[in-house]
Amino acid sequence: MTNLGDLFLLDPDVIFLNHGSFGATPRPVLEVYQSWQRRLESQPVRFLSREIGVHLLEARQTLGHYVNAPASELVFVPNATTAVNIVARSLDLGPEDEVLATNHEYGACDNIWLFLARKQGFTYIRQPLSLPVTTPEVLVEELWQGVTTRTKVIYMSHITSPTAVRLPVEAICARARQVGILTIIDGAHAVGQIPLDMQAIGADFYTSNAHKWLCSPKGAAFLFAHPAVQHLIEPLVVGWGWGEEREFTFGSDFIDYLQWTGTDDYSAYLSVPAAIQFQAEHDWPAVRARCHELVSQAIAQIGDLTGMPPVYPSTDPMFYQQMAIAPLPPITDLRAFQAGLYHEYRVEIPCIQWNRQQFIRVSIQGYNTEADVVSLIEALEQLIA
Repeated sequence: MTNLGDLFLLDPDVIFLNHGSFGATPRPVLEVYQSWQRRLESQPVRFLSREIGVHLLEARQTLGHYVNAPASELVFVPNATTAVNIVARSLDLGPEDEVLATNHEYGACDNIWLFLARKQGFTYIRQPLSLPVTTPEVLVEELWQGVTTRTKVIYMSHITSPTAVRLPVEAICARARQVGILTIIDGAHAVGQIPLDMQAIGADFYTSNAHKWLCSPKGAAFLFAHPAVQHLIEPLVVGWGWGEEREFTFGSDFIDYLQWTGTDDYSAYLSVPAAIQFQAEHDWPAVRARCHELVSQAIAQIGDLTGMPPVYPSTDPMFYQQMAIAPLPPITDLRAFQAGLYHEYRVEIPCIQWNRQQFIRVSIQGYNTEADVVSLIEALEQLIA
């Protein structure tokens, strides 16, 4: 079996346990990315004026096969935060409306809804979900306690950023559809870490970052929109794809509004098929299973060290895959603690303050080894003592 660590450009002197923040791109995918850039620079007018639509369509078709969605329902965007902005700013929400989320959401996307709520007058509700988690059914019922007759939108993460919990979005989307509530799922950590099926999830809108767990180059994400709600989307940046006489047209308002927003380097988008191919060539289901086992060992050993109970039930391993959190004992200066892990022990890993609790978040990718987990535990033993 190929040593996957040799295929990444990560600093060998750093124990990198933070893939979840920005991802890391393997050499073969980076080479494809750079070849697209060279192709662009060899004849920019031909590439951007005459070829880009075909290339992006082919990339969306490959991505669509991977996530079980037609290319017409997918568009590339730089990141999930941009996608949430696109959808949130397109919706006609006012003082009589409510947007329901959880208290586990990513801060930047929380800010989108808070900003728009202040501007437009709707109410943004962050419904508490229990931690430790127990069952998917309990999570669904806890969220649904926040639903009222004014709820127009449910926005939530598929895999939460601060608590690394996989939420039961399929059940929530199905229940929301029955009562006419629009669903927007932030799957920033999902694609590449867990199998994705847009039809099975059943969301109205879904976004995910390909540059995280799929290992695409930075600045590659997608937005999925069900055909029934594509008419709601407005361009975040108005350009040649809007209007009756369009300079660029790719088949629908949804694609035209969002795909071409001016001169840009689209190489990261065009490299997504190479990332999918890379993982296929290296038996990624087996890689995920090995990573899950390592992260399970890590959080169990941290629990043994701290004496603190886990946040995930041992009876249901589906609450996390390659990223998980473990509680930390009270630490006066969490930032200094995290800095100590890096500067004293060369361990790159996030420490998180959430809901008056402190956690360490462990990300395990194909390049990590059991030795990385050992180094983490040894460092924690010293710092916590």
